[in-house]
Amino acid sequence: MSRFISQMPLALTEARAAAARGEVPVGAVLTDAQGRVVAQAGNRTRELSDPTAHAEILTIRAACAALHSERLPGHRLWVTLEPCPMCAAAISAARIGVLYYGADDPRMGGVRHGARVFEHPQCHHRPEIHDGIAAEESRGILREFFQIRR
Repeated sequence: MSRFISQMPLALTEARAAAARGEVPVGAVLTDAQGRVVAQAGNRTRELSDPTAHAEILTIRAACAALHSERLPGHRLWVTLEPCPMCAAAISAARIGVLYYGADDPRMGGVRHGARVFEHPQCHHRPEIHDGIAAEESRGILREFFQIRR
């Protein structure tokens, strides 16, 4: 059994890098069951002119490509912000085992707020969920990013 190590610091680094690129500062990291980092990314919707290029989606795509699999059972996803409905559906489709996220997103969230994707009867896979991980730091990065733009 491997020792538990939070990957939220790495996700926060990805979020800061996204902010530096002018992207909404969200970062994600995916680890395998042993805690090894498989993939990581920050938002790139503007850079790629792709509304689906959220940190979670990019991380899931990279991990699936690296592992030559469309499923990631037993893997853990660390995200700085509550996933939106699109990302929550992708997490379910990929069969990710555990989701850790930082700040709640009452406006666009899809896990504890809004669509609550994992609570729908049509949801075929529900990950274990741990929220509030480094939430204050995640909120701070987002707050600073949007204050500069107002």
